[in-house]
Amino acid sequence: MVATYHKYVLEFKKPSGTSRGILRQKETWFIVLSHDGKKGIGECGILRGLSVDDRPDYEAKLHWVCNHIDLGLDRLLQELIEFPSIQFGLEIAFRSLASENPFLLYKSSFTDSKDPISINGLIWMGDKKSMKDQIEDKLQNGFDCIKMKIGAIDFDTELDLLSYIRSQFPKNEIEIRVDANGAFTPEDALHKLKRLSQFEIHSIEQPIKQKQYQKMAELCDKTPLPIALDEELIGVFDIAEKEKLLTLIKPQYIILKPSLVGGIKGTQEWIALAKKFGIGWWITSALESNIGLNAIAQFTYTLQSDMPQGLGTGSLYTNNFESPLTVTNGTLLYDKSKAWKVEYIN
Repeated sequence: MVATYHKYVLEFKKPSGTSRGILRQKETWFIVLSHDGKKGIGECGILRGLSVDDRPDYEAKLHWVCNHIDLGLDRLLQELIEFPSIQFGLEIAFRSLASENPFLLYKSSFTDSKDPISINGLIWMGDKKSMKDQIEDKLQNGFDCIKMKIGAIDFDTELDLLSYIRSQFPKNEIEIRVDANGAFTPEDALHKLKRLSQFEIHSIEQPIKQKQYQKMAELCDKTPLPIALDEELIGVFDIAEKEKLLTLIKPQYIILKPSLVGGIKGTQEWIALAKKFGIGWWITSALESNIGLNAIAQFTYTLQSDMPQGLGTGSLYTNNFESPLTVTNGTLLYDKSKAWKVEYIN
């Protein structure tokens, strides 16, 4: 077996705002496996400043993986415990290589174009007009669940936007999720959660920065609206530590990004624990290209969750790969009539 890796820089169609800054580009890497005339591909995507494996030796580790690919997947995953995005890329590359079609990883009604996945419409941070325009666009395109990033502009302005949505659409028509990306302080978080709760919010992601365990536990205990842990899960590798985190904080939900939490295997561990403790969950992509998004979506469908997932990010880029993935009427559809065009495979 031969393994190679390739760096690729995704270009955003327009700058996208988060509480950690403005995103214009997104680096990613692809691992390509070749064996007996077949190829498989997986995506290793990191988010600068967020991924635990955003390290100076990242590319050196990819090089090491390619030189030691004959160790096999199980051994490599053990060696890569601190590199969750490479774990994910390898899991998918090996599955891709073993499949008849390198992009058909988990055959299902989803990949047969019969059953799309319900997803949330993502509203990026910006000024009031740009955010309002995004909201109207998502509502016109059939989304019944929208996720609004908050914490970068004036809080009262963000509340005005939420008020606007609720004035047009009641809770039973539009589900609203908000994502603070850790923007609140422990001192003001509960007050802000109370103000947000008047708009019948489904949940808020990561209201305060991660690793403030006792503060987050207190918030989850007192909150007037459900709290979902996101960044809090990053860098927690050991299953005993995962269980300790959930039993201490007792969140209402956890959000799982396979590239950030240990790939498919790590995601499955978190889900098993969430079920054990009665915690809700959903899966979100981490701004991968259509290659990574395809793998996450196909895997997610097999879990048969009835909640909207966070899988609609493939249309953000000018230079994404052509694929069957199509966002339509608030869902992600795998349209078999559309072909893949990926230079590393074709």
